[in-house]
Amino acid sequence: MKQVKIYMLFERIWHWWQAALIIFLMITGFEVHGSITVFGYEQSVLFHRVAGLLLVGLTVFAIFWHLTTDEWRQYIPTFKNLKAQIMYYGVGMFRGDPHPVHKSRWQKLNPLQILTYLGFKILIVPVVIVSGLLYMYHKTININNVVVISDFSLESVALWHTAGGFLLVAFLIVHVYMTTTGETATSNIRAMITGYEELPDEDDHKEPGPADASSELSNDQQTTKGGSQ
Repeated sequence: MKQVKIYMLFERIWHWWQAALIIFLMITGFEVHGSITVFGYEQSVLFHRVAGLLLVGLTVFAIFWHLTTDEWRQYIPTFKNLKAQIMYYGVGMFRGDPHPVHKSRWQKLNPLQILTYLGFKILIVPVVIVSGLLYMYHKTININNVVVISDFSLESVALWHTAGGFLLVAFLIVHVYMTTTGETATSNIRAMITGYEELPDEDDHKEPGPADASSELSNDQQTTKGGSQ
């Protein structure tokens, strides 16, 4: 076992800011709907707008970071070990069975997490953001004739936004629970704070990167030359 840096600095900042904004949007959203009273209706509307725009900005930065660092490859779907992972979460971890998938710097997510987070990124977040922007600027867009959205009533936009918001809350609850399924109840949270996680020797499990491939090719060439002499 050794300490391996799994999460980069921006990744950790983005994660915690996103979590804080989602929780704040949840609180102000419930108050806008009249379910709770915290800041007052008018203040909640204002706070909800500001937090929503901040989430849009954070999402844009996160997309840029994922594309420029190749971290988007972490979310390429795979069905390898998917059944084993489902069985582990359903039964195995309660029996103390070993985790079916080894985490590494090159593969942070197991197959089930990949599908879940991919759905979060390409379905839930876009629905919440797009419907929120349409709801926020519905009248402005119509008055200025920038975009024709007359086919989408304000009520339907609000319905989509509310549905997306509840999906976001459900994801948050499941995500918080799943953080407790690591080696200890707090190990995953600690890793997202420090960036480091105690893992088996990374070299035993990591996917070979470009440097590894070049090294292997060089070794093969040397072996071939040695054998031909």
